[in-house]
Amino acid sequence: MKKTFFTFLMFLCANLIFAQNKTAAEEIVNKGIYLHDEGKYNEALAKYEEALNIDKNNIIALSEKAMTLDALKKYDEAIEVCKLVLKLYPKESNGTVYVTYGNALDHSNNPDKAIKIYDKGLKLYPNYYQLYFNKGIALVNQKKYDEAIQSFQTSTKLNPNHLGSFNALAILSRHDRIPSILASCRYLVLDNQSANAKKHFEDVINLIQQGISKETNNSISISLDSEIVEKVESDKITENDFSTVDMILTFAAAADHTEENGEKTAVEKFISKFETICDSMNEIKQNQKGYYWDFLSPYFIEMRKNNLIEPFANTLFLSVQDKDAIQYVEQNQSKLEDFYDWSANYNWK
Repeated sequence: MKKTFFTFLMFLCANLIFAQNKTAAEEIVNKGIYLHDEGKYNEALAKYEEALNIDKNNIIALSEKAMTLDALKKYDEAIEVCKLVLKLYPKESNGTVYVTYGNALDHSNNPDKAIKIYDKGLKLYPNYYQLYFNKGIALVNQKKYDEAIQSFQTSTKLNPNHLGSFNALAILSRHDRIPSILASCRYLVLDNQSANAKKHFEDVINLIQQGISKETNNSISISLDSEIVEKVESDKITENDFSTVDMILTFAAAADHTEENGEKTAVEKFISKFETICDSMNEIKQNQKGYYWDFLSPYFIEMRKNNLIEPFANTLFLSVQDKDAIQYVEQNQSKLEDFYDWSANYNWK
């Protein structure tokens, strides 16, 4: 009986020590994560090693160590740590480990192997957007742009707030004016303060003005893309065909240079053109198909129906510190709050 009690007591003590070690290790790991986020990768790595000395093979410490090794460009070491985690903890939630594993392979110029790892992770975690996003990056590196676009689109469907995916979609769709504008505008709803936000804003403005030029005699020259005209005249329905909206936008943009609109601010002119985009999409949306028609355009059409283009436009212009937008925001806080509340609660389909 005494022997049984002693064994039980030893078991309890061992469990208590294990729990204490685990807690202490994870506290140190958190310090390492903070250092990693500050870009202090070597200091972060030292913290993870310290945690692993206390709690050998701690899954969080190993997972974070792999990410930091990848950031330090120690790709082979990162790969080995990822393999170890997957071997030791096959039943744990390892989505981020597959991301790090794939990233390390991609960063070491092994995109084919990286994509295989992302796909392996996706079989286990089909709803993890980061796997789709990073797979998209690897596909871009292989110049497989159509496949990359599909991965980024899936990523946004799983996480409509993911900046990186909308950033990639906007860039990869620059040849297709309306889809690129929509992707950049969604990006700008989420981020209107960074240097990248300013770039997206400038791209949107340039795309809107595409095909319009003012001659030396103040006349307006309109240049229509022959491919757009051909699509408008065709009865064939293809995925993500915004040719009609594109043509309507061109004429709406030309109206900016009329005497009637001469006194309008840049924000007011943008509002007018973007409302035209939304109204046009709403008018011809029936029987249209594709990611941009099914997923992104309904967001902006609904925004228009809720009379929220005005606050939306002003938030975009904040990315370049437009004085009229700054004044608008100062005087219309409630409208801004209504817009962001609506956007945050929008039911993505």
